[in-house]
Amino acid sequence: MNISEEDITLFNLTLRKYSDYDFSDYSEKSIRRRLAKVLVDQRMEITKLLALIKRDKEFTEQIVKDITVNTTELFRDPEVWHMLRFRVLPNYKGHKKINIWHTGCSTGQEVYSMLILLNELNLFEKSNVYASDINSDVLDKTLKGVYKYRFNINYLDNFDKVIKENPYNFDDYNDVPYSKYFTIDKVKDTITMHKFLRDKISCKKQDLVKDENVFYRKFDIIFCRNVIIYFNHKLQNKVFHLFHENLFNSGHLVLGKQETMRGGISGNFEKHGQIYTKKR
Repeated sequence: MNISEEDITLFNLTLRKYSDYDFSDYSEKSIRRRLAKVLVDQRMEITKLLALIKRDKEFTEQIVKDITVNTTELFRDPEVWHMLRFRVLPNYKGHKKINIWHTGCSTGQEVYSMLILLNELNLFEKSNVYASDINSDVLDKTLKGVYKYRFNINYLDNFDKVIKENPYNFDDYNDVPYSKYFTIDKVKDTITMHKFLRDKISCKKQDLVKDENVFYRKFDIIFCRNVIIYFNHKLQNKVFHLFHENLFNSGHLVLGKQETMRGGISGNFEKHGQIYTKKR
């Protein structure tokens, strides 16, 4: 499916006029790829898509959900979690509370990864964990905490690397059973997170293009992984400023493996791998 620059412009203008969404500051490359997939899946031309957006709000919501990317996994990029476990989170042992925000949380595996790690470090009870996404469907999945076993089976290796192993001391091994945190049912092909983890999460719908901090509090750690890669430089900077304003001094912003912070805003952070610490 060939998507022209004019198609993208018309799509953005129509979406902005007939809905509450604005994708004009998303990466053109990303929009072109996702829009092409949507048209193929819907088996329609761009003109029909635009006509439906103009008159069908339910259809528009579905198109927005289809265009936004929802991929996540348990303990994605273990080296980032190693840094959190051994370099970042120990600094919060003396804190009375820890506020953590997962933006663009998708279906929530990252949120559960953090909750599991917090529990292993005896920081669970003092932590407040918040999750947001533009897609209300994935927020529902986050709160339910039920995932496909066969799809996620390879990611259990990540659990082992982060929770059981210590890359800085190979003699330090914690034989933590999966059953401590979730139930695996191979017949039903499900992994179900335990209730005490599910009950810890507060979710709200949020569009990073136009919404401010929907939780109205400051944070010690903000996750925004594999989200800004789909934004252009202007929108990335806007979002980074939002995070900077809503982090405590010495708070941490965690980005995805292929993401980086550029421009003047980067001077307000110290970079350690994919973790950016707000300067005092």
